[in-house]
Amino acid sequence: MWQFIQSEILGMKWLDRLIGRMLESTGLDTSSRLVGSLGFFIYDCIKIMILLGVLIFIISYIQSFFPPERSRKILGDFRGIGARCVAALLGTVTPFCSCSSIPLFIGFTGAGLPLGVTFSFLISSPMVDLGSLVLLMSVFGWKIAVLYVIFGLIVAVIGGTLIEKLHLENEVEEFIRNAHAIDVEQDKLSISDRLHYAWAQVVSTARKVFPYVLLGVAIGAVIHNYIPEKWVVSLLGSGNPFGVIIATVAGVPMYADIFGTIPIAEALLSKGARLGVVLSFMMGVTTLSLPSMVMLRKAISAKLLGVFAAVCTVGIIAVGYLFNAIEFF
Repeated sequence: MWQFIQSEILGMKWLDRLIGRMLESTGLDTSSRLVGSLGFFIYDCIKIMILLGVLIFIISYIQSFFPPERSRKILGDFRGIGARCVAALLGTVTPFCSCSSIPLFIGFTGAGLPLGVTFSFLISSPMVDLGSLVLLMSVFGWKIAVLYVIFGLIVAVIGGTLIEKLHLENEVEEFIRNAHAIDVEQDKLSISDRLHYAWAQVVSTARKVFPYVLLGVAIGAVIHNYIPEKWVVSLLGSGNPFGVIIATVAGVPMYADIFGTIPIAEALLSKGARLGVVLSFMMGVTTLSLPSMVMLRKAISAKLLGVFAAVCTVGIIAVGYLFNAIEFF
């Protein structure tokens, strides 16, 4: 039953077969690279956008119970490692990319929350969310998906802890440190209001991420049908001990969320890339993208930005090698 759910519902293999039959009915040679790439492109675009719509609707409905002010109050009730754990968990029901998480990070920091707590949130929010769990299950299975989320949360908690221990509060820009949170009484939303909010989030997020989904699927289609398998294996396979480091660094210049990286990861995995390499690439893209680093630099000093990037990079690389070890054993 679980294999059916993973293959036919989450993986939508029925859609893959349907598109293949449709292409065959037009007289196209589905064994050719060009048509194979076209089939991969159509299938992955439709699959990801359907999953994206359903997931965003559900997550946004949940998110309607956690507006920024309520999240700030929840975090303010915890101290120490407990606060960082709660911040990392709250990150799983917040925006889907690093750039959209930064305004919340600034708001939390300006409200006087400990720096380690806000950074645990900032690391967790783009790296792991409820949507990533379901999408990863559709490609890698539930065990890998759950481990990905758990390891991501661990990186967020440890990263926030290290940053807090370094006492870098003065490295936050003065205009943020001097900001004062305004307590706003949250209106009680009806079920209808929450449903309308969730649908609006689906439309808004789909418009934002659709170009990146197209780009990610296009790259995945090229890798899937044009890049020789031996190239991927030699660079990112078990024969190269530096594959995880290469993949993490390669992901930094890119800007995408989990939805845009899935098709690239899927194609790399099918070509023989190690599991840890693929997952560290995904973490690097979603957490350390250059656009988000530029935005974050407006809020914190170069020193704190460097610490943040170093902590995340080391954590991602460690997770990648850990996944490689799990795959091996």
